[in-house]
Amino acid sequence: MKYFPRVVDKEIDELMKIMGAVLIEGCKWCGKSTTGFHHAKSIIEFQNPDRKQEYEEIKNTKPSLFLNGEKPRMFDEWQMYPVIWDSIRTDVDHSGKKGQYILTGSAKPSEGETMHTGTGRISRVLMRPMSLFESGESTGEVSFSDIIEGKDISGVSKLSLEDIASIIVRGGWPASIEVQTEAKYRFAREYVKSLIHEEVKNVDGVERNPEKMLNVLRSLARNISTPVANRTIEEDVKNNFNNDISKPTLSDYINTLEKLFVIEDVNVTNLNFRSKYALRTKPKKYFVDPSIATAILEMKPKDLLQDLNTFGFLFESLCIRDLKIYIESYGGDITFYRDEKNFEVDAILRTSSGKWGAIEIKLGAGYIDEAANNLLKFQQRVDIKKCGKPTFLAVLTGANYSYKRKDGVYVVSIGTLKN
Repeated sequence: MKYFPRVVDKEIDELMKIMGAVLIEGCKWCGKSTTGFHHAKSIIEFQNPDRKQEYEEIKNTKPSLFLNGEKPRMFDEWQMYPVIWDSIRTDVDHSGKKGQYILTGSAKPSEGETMHTGTGRISRVLMRPMSLFESGESTGEVSFSDIIEGKDISGVSKLSLEDIASIIVRGGWPASIEVQTEAKYRFAREYVKSLIHEEVKNVDGVERNPEKMLNVLRSLARNISTPVANRTIEEDVKNNFNNDISKPTLSDYINTLEKLFVIEDVNVTNLNFRSKYALRTKPKKYFVDPSIATAILEMKPKDLLQDLNTFGFLFESLCIRDLKIYIESYGGDITFYRDEKNFEVDAILRTSSGKWGAIEIKLGAGYIDEAANNLLKFQQRVDIKKCGKPTFLAVLTGANYSYKRKDGVYVVSIGTLKN
């Protein structure tokens, strides 16, 4: 099977030189096992049913036996046997050797299942489905580092609007990338089925109502790329799906989806650290891949092309996925901006060095001028004495061309961007 290089490969290589072990976390089917094995020399697959009895005996007698094997040694789906965490930590403490172990996990273990945090011994890397650059669909002509450094850019995307719609519905699942037939759209749908009927139970053994979980997912999909409170989801489930769900149950379902790395928040900032407004604004919730939303809503590429409003929200979700992959390779993070007057900017990106910039996300070329003007207004509203001057302003778009405008605002096609 062909290995697609991933943005996290470099981070894993660097961490293996300074840490005893690396944990690769992320949702099912995003490629963690393949990437982990790419860096390992031996592997234990804890989900292998043929060896379940053997693994149970080792767990109950001498867990350190799991560690015997050529290094780096990989433990796939380690959360199935949390005892391995403490065994690795102890071995790293005693040996002092670097780059000994790789763990992969598609769910966070329950509290209390490990004795120690692993701080200083085991480092974490978060992995997501593939960005457009990783899947080979972005030309990579525009480097995110060049934008941060204020350099000129130039690039032409190969992607049409129809291509983007297809990519959103297909998703960034590695197994789907080289499939040329309509079957490529089935991966996301099969993922949702597995999530509802298997993963939400296997994560902790608690039975959860598949119909209620599906309705919660439907509500999240309907509210994608918007700030949404649990109360809004609760009312949406009741009013549109005729299904009552209690606050504790909804909270449990949301927490379970977060534990499985299916949804994640993008928090709000107003760049004024004294203001309480940002604390009152709910985060935007995104699926780890936009195809999860289209699978839940049973949308095909043609449906997006006939509903440009929904297409726009899902395009934003696609862009946020890729931006998270790229900015996190710089040790940075992403938020969105909203102030007391509801003036909003789609994404604020910060690097670990303290540099930051603002991005507006627009599907079509017809909105580029409007978005650029909004960013220039934003720059005038920000108190640079408190938060510093933005390093860059950019419009991230589904249009074909990438360039730097005369007013200094970057126009970046998602089909040309790389980390």
